[in-house]
Amino acid sequence: MSEEKTAVQRLEEEGDIAADYLEGLLDIADLDGDIEIGVENERAALVIEGGDLAHLVGKNGEVLEAIQELTRLAVQTTTGERSRLMLDIEGYRADKRSALTKLAEEIADEVKSKGKPIKLSPMNAFERKVIHDTIQKTGLSSESEGEDPDRCVVVMPA
Repeated sequence: MSEEKTAVQRLEEEGDIAADYLEGLLDIADLDGDIEIGVENERAALVIEGGDLAHLVGKNGEVLEAIQELTRLAVQTTTGERSRLMLDIEGYRADKRSALTKLAEEIADEVKSKGKPIKLSPMNAFERKVIHDTIQKTGLSSESEGEDPDRCVVVMPA
């Protein structure tokens, strides 16, 4: 039990370090935003909301991904350990997760009815994870193939 508590405490510390870094970034850019810190799926999770932050998401979440990587590096520099924190801005990832879950459920139905594998378009690691998690819940299997940035998910019949 104490090991689990220390893991949660470590993730909360990661979240605090990340929030300090992001607050500095928002200050430099003269942007307003509220930062919420939590722990989700055994990783620190931060959400920035408020103000006009859409440009921090960028086209297809590219700017969000870059800010997330910089924030992970800032945490790693402070703690000496690799961070897997997730960052969301203005609900972009939450909306994306919902859309991907729906897509995965539709693909699962199609694979079940046709009995043939379906290869999806290339996706980033976050998107692939949502697809894999959803497909697993349907009783089917999936795997990633290819190399980034062309890595994609293939959904297979049971």
